[in-house]
Amino acid sequence: MAFLQVNFISKSLMRTVTVNVLLPADKITLPGEPELKAAPYKTLYLLHGILGNYTDWVNGTNIQRWSDEKNVAVVMPSGENMFYLDQEKSHAMYGEFIGKELVDITRKMFTLSDKREDTFIAGLSMGGYGALRNGLKYHETFGYIGALSSAIIIDGLENYKDESPLFMETKSYAESIFGDLSKVKESDKNPEWLALKLKEEGKELPKIYMACGTDDSLMDANKKFYNTLKSAGIDITFEEGKGNHEWDFWNRYIKKVLDWLPLSDGMAGMNSGKVGI
Repeated sequence: MAFLQVNFISKSLMRTVTVNVLLPADKITLPGEPELKAAPYKTLYLLHGILGNYTDWVNGTNIQRWSDEKNVAVVMPSGENMFYLDQEKSHAMYGEFIGKELVDITRKMFTLSDKREDTFIAGLSMGGYGALRNGLKYHETFGYIGALSSAIIIDGLENYKDESPLFMETKSYAESIFGDLSKVKESDKNPEWLALKLKEEGKELPKIYMACGTDDSLMDANKKFYNTLKSAGIDITFEEGKGNHEWDFWNRYIKKVLDWLPLSDGMAGMNSGKVGI
């Protein structure tokens, strides 16, 4: 498993950005096993939560081992605290960066499949929201969406005030991210509105997998989103499991995401944890 840190100039963000990439390109087969075929890799674009960055998933989960076992490339960018949305005034176009530019440039850099059915997006918390919103907005690119403990906070945004000690719960912060809070519900910043609009237009939506911890304060919002889309006939799966808004939960459920995706349990090859003895 090759673990790479990549720096490149982003046109969407107008600065140099850093992403981590897991690429199962250096596998050594065990004696008697056939050589692994060199083929374009299926790819998962994996988004972190608020306060995090491109290192979170590798530090907090076993994603490196599982990407090796599943033979899938994993690309992990940073979204700052911007909910992976376009910020036109500052030319910080995070939605465009995630949904278009990052996919395009990593396909140029690495041997990645350009097929929709081989291109996935997932995330946790803020990144779960970002995966839902951008997976749906760029539905012609992504065939599957995985959303864990998603920060689906659209309902009630217009009631935010600047009294909370947590910046992410203040009206000022919400306005800086979402713009006019009275207009968010009926815009493509609302994944529920976007999914229903695409369904009404007869577009092919990505398949969606959602999960949330039973002790997570975001459970009700996640269930509401699932029930709305399920009632509309959209292909969506929801699971709940013991846990809160925490890495133990996300570590367990990113494995479930990988098991749900159309990936094979092909030979992992030989590595430091599998030497054939």
